[in-house]
Amino acid sequence: MNGCGIARDAAGRGLSVLLAEKGDLASATSSASTKLIHGGLRYLENYEFLMVRHSLRERETLLRMAPHIIWPLRFVLPHHAGLRPAWLIRLGLFLYDHLGGRDVLPASRGIDLRRDVAGDALQTSYARGFEYSDCWADDTRLVILNAMDARQRGARILTHTTVFSARRAASHWSVEFKDANGRTELIEARALVNAAGPWVGSVLEQTVKTESRANMRLVKGSHIIVSKLFSHAKAYLFQNADGRIVFAIPFEDDFTLIGTTDVDYAGDPGDAHIDADEIAYLCNAVSAYFRTPVTSDSVIWSYSGVRALLDDGGAAQTVSRDYVLDLNGDGQSEAALLNVCGGKLTTFRRLAEAALDKLSGAMSMGPAWTSGAALPGGGFPPGGAKAIADALQETAPAIDAALARRLIRTYGALAPKIFEGARASSDLGAAFGGGLREREVRYLVDHEWARTAEDILWRRTKLGLRVDSASVKQLTAWLRENADDATDRHSEALL
Repeated sequence: MNGCGIARDAAGRGLSVLLAEKGDLASATSSASTKLIHGGLRYLENYEFLMVRHSLRERETLLRMAPHIIWPLRFVLPHHAGLRPAWLIRLGLFLYDHLGGRDVLPASRGIDLRRDVAGDALQTSYARGFEYSDCWADDTRLVILNAMDARQRGARILTHTTVFSARRAASHWSVEFKDANGRTELIEARALVNAAGPWVGSVLEQTVKTESRANMRLVKGSHIIVSKLFSHAKAYLFQNADGRIVFAIPFEDDFTLIGTTDVDYAGDPGDAHIDADEIAYLCNAVSAYFRTPVTSDSVIWSYSGVRALLDDGGAAQTVSRDYVLDLNGDGQSEAALLNVCGGKLTTFRRLAEAALDKLSGAMSMGPAWTSGAALPGGGFPPGGAKAIADALQETAPAIDAALARRLIRTYGALAPKIFEGARASSDLGAAFGGGLREREVRYLVDHEWARTAEDILWRRTKLGLRVDSASVKQLTAWLRENADDATDRHSEALL
């Protein structure tokens, strides 16, 4: 997320930009978040007021940038008499309402869970609670849309491309990289940005051949997906006796997302996966609140991601999610190296802006610009998706209302262009299950760097929750026959 955000900002400031991603876009930590654009209510207890303020200010900025993949969500916090007192929660929510400002999102309020629909799914012992606003986001699509916008502004985006050597000369870097076919290339650059997330340290040690100056700590967060646990559109935030909190969030219409854990991690971040203790922890945490218990047998899907955070010596769940930008070299006497450490999904745009400001002494560039610029498919007001869905069905009568809703929440204002002229079902091409059709797959291959069934079913969409193994094999076979030259066919015609 941070790398694509920086590439977009830099390209828009007139810089020549190349981004190299060793796998698929968002194939690691950036697709493994809790998928929230939020201030982080729990961070107020750690006195991280400045980080929360910055995050809260970003919520509505990002909502305006991409209202198709970011949308408002109300969170219900049941009051647990044995944990935080009600007055403390009210104080925290008052700060949360006023610390960052709100134009679109409604304020917090107390609720009677015996009367509110949110109480129907909870145990009867929870009689009162609180409700507040944050935003939900499709994290993977947020990464991809930043990459698309960066490319549209002139950046070169290379996926499945590994940087294996970066040598520093007096005024530039010589960077060598290799693609999935073993082809190598050498470029020179005035500045090198290391936004490798949990691999930031290994890039420094193994590729740049220097030691990290930051004391980094790897923390794993895991989530589980279960069948829908409640019928309303609100999410829950549950307090736990160990001081942690767990979210239960509506997910893809028919499911509930539960997370997260925070545990220290050692090893390759690419190997991270949920373990039995984490599953048990999440199930027990929500079962203490819901009327219907959640067990390990309820888990349909799970995912885990690893963050590189600045180690402050505290417990894993209290380590700051704020970011650190470590600049080495002034770009004049020594080529600049910027290492990006920490950060959270919500602050990626602000982080990117700060990163370019850090590099402004090393090269000439235009001013900051991203705060008011929509991402591809955005550019319409929050709540305006229905009008675009209607336009989609007018230009593509073969698409029914349910499919139109999904497509708008995936592609926004681009959807009518992608599917224009599809008057009959046959115009959409082969069916791969879950509502996925050939026309959509071709678009993802040609415009969004998709290569594999996993890229499409679990990152560009979440249709992996709805298709069977036969559909996966069918899609894999189609991609093998039609997408071998995908890297050479990223047309910009639709954008």
